[in-house]
Amino acid sequence: MSKTKRVFIAATQQNDGKTTVSLGLIYCLKKMFARVGFIKPVGQRYLIEEGYKVDEDSILIEHVCQMKCLLKDMSPIAVERGFTEKYINNPKKAALVKEIKKSFECIAKVNDLVVIEGTGHAGVGSVFDLSNAYVAKQLDAKVILISSGGVGKPIDEILLNKALFDKEGVEIIGVIVNKVLPEKYAKVDELVRKGFKRKGLAVLGVVPYEPVLSKPMMSQIQEELRAEIVYGATYLDNAVEKIVIGAMEPHDALNYIDDKSLVITPGDREDIILTAISMHLIYGDNGPSVAGLVLTGGISPHPSVLNLIKCTDIPVLLVKEDTYNVASRVHDLTIKIRPQDRTKTNLVIDMINKYVDIDAIVKNL
Repeated sequence: MSKTKRVFIAATQQNDGKTTVSLGLIYCLKKMFARVGFIKPVGQRYLIEEGYKVDEDSILIEHVCQMKCLLKDMSPIAVERGFTEKYINNPKKAALVKEIKKSFECIAKVNDLVVIEGTGHAGVGSVFDLSNAYVAKQLDAKVILISSGGVGKPIDEILLNKALFDKEGVEIIGVIVNKVLPEKYAKVDELVRKGFKRKGLAVLGVVPYEPVLSKPMMSQIQEELRAEIVYGATYLDNAVEKIVIGAMEPHDALNYIDDKSLVITPGDREDIILTAISMHLIYGDNGPSVAGLVLTGGISPHPSVLNLIKCTDIPVLLVKEDTYNVASRVHDLTIKIRPQDRTKTNLVIDMINKYVDIDAIVKNL
């Protein structure tokens, strides 16, 4: 196998920040290596790109970091619906490993360093013989483990995950504690460094929690709901801080609409729509604002109401589903950074550059 340097980014749980760390690391490492590649061997959330099933994280990295590798090599295995059942009935471990190694070699031969992103915790993928620990072993990669939270939680979770990597004989070069509450940052930073030192693990970074990274943009909500854009396509970059269900009287709604609220309401509740518009227009930048409106039931507002909306920068989406189901889908959204989210990607790069010891990572590779 190629002797290109490689680092495997693993985590103790889903949504601990593997992709954000990978993205930021690639940008920072590009200052030290002429050619940096990326691969996510096993992906669970994929899109169809260039005729291939490609993990959405690979698409993000390819776009933002301007990767020159083929997308199909950056995402060799896509776990589609029914994948696990098919594998249990007809296991083909050797074929999957061969596919991963083939894609990795295609990326490694044209790069000086490859960042490998895992999926879920160390054991995810074990059901089809491709746990993160096993894949890291097959690619002869050293590992950075990520966990989020305070003090006890990340130490406990990382030591549990470490056992699987130890079993495969994979070296962990250090850990990153992510999403630390800013008001507790100094205390957590000190304690986790002491705690991990006792366990023989180096802390490569302690990264504070940044709320904006966990908030959806109206564009993501539009994509998730496959909603019709009634107005405001140019305002879909609005970030959503709060979700308000417009099922109450307008007088009561005034108590719930805060800054950057998404108001979900039936399209015939013009009283709620007008209340939201009025608050947005009256307060402007000095009070509650509306990030967007989602009108349910497939009902469009009266043309005169729509004309008033056009005096604002409020995007309006229309869906056929009922209010409850729409609100549930929005609430359950997995917030992922997307290629067009430049504000978020720039913030991630700045945070990794500031809070992660890039020199220590390179030294240990």
